[in-house]
Amino acid sequence: MNAAARKNRKNRKSPRGWKSYVLGAAAVAALLASTACEPGAAEGSDDTKPSDQPSATSSAKSTETASATPGGGSGETGGSDDSGTIAACTAEHLAVSATVEPAEDSKDTRHLLVTVQNTGDKKCDVYHYPYIEIGDAQAPTPVIEDSGDPEELTTIAPGEEAHAALLVAGGARDEYEANSITLTLHGSKLGSKAGEPIDVPMPVDTLYADDGQLVTYWTTASGYALDFIMSK
Repeated sequence: MNAAARKNRKNRKSPRGWKSYVLGAAAVAALLASTACEPGAAEGSDDTKPSDQPSATSSAKSTETASATPGGGSGETGGSDDSGTIAACTAEHLAVSATVEPAEDSKDTRHLLVTVQNTGDKKCDVYHYPYIEIGDAQAPTPVIEDSGDPEELTTIAPGEEAHAALLVAGGARDEYEANSITLTLHGSKLGSKAGEPIDVPMPVDTLYADDGQLVTYWTTASGYALDFIMSK
């Protein structure tokens, strides 16, 4: 073999070497494609995820906790026996009346028993004492302070009654004629009012009131309320 032929053979690439190169390149390409298709590869491993990124598990737990926590309730805070909360009585669900006491003494109408009956279908509360105005009085009738406890409520179930005893005249001071009685419910806060005045049916045509008039706190025991005024 001459020198030119040997040089030619030396510089020619072996088919086996070229085939190995092609196979190696294909293997690298396949490896890269496999890596790219792995789940989460684009986002990195768990160690490289941002610490504040919520997982599906934590989101599900948060949702479950929120739904299991009772709500704060609505503006209507009472009236449901199931929740254990009792609403304030309103004029819409009360029947109001007044009777002369004792009943047979219709000539002397100084002592009255004012009664409210719960005509609704749920329990309700009356607060403190009723604001009573007899005729054209310039101010509500004063309350007998020791006739009740300002911290206590009077609860009446459907069909039940609450009573307040009313002394119309306490001693012939500045006596005046009255042809009407109005009642305004007390609010939950002592000294507040709830709703508009309610007309109380008159037990007689005319009352003779004076500035010695008094009223008691609400109670479910009519006899207890009357004890505070019958001796006056």
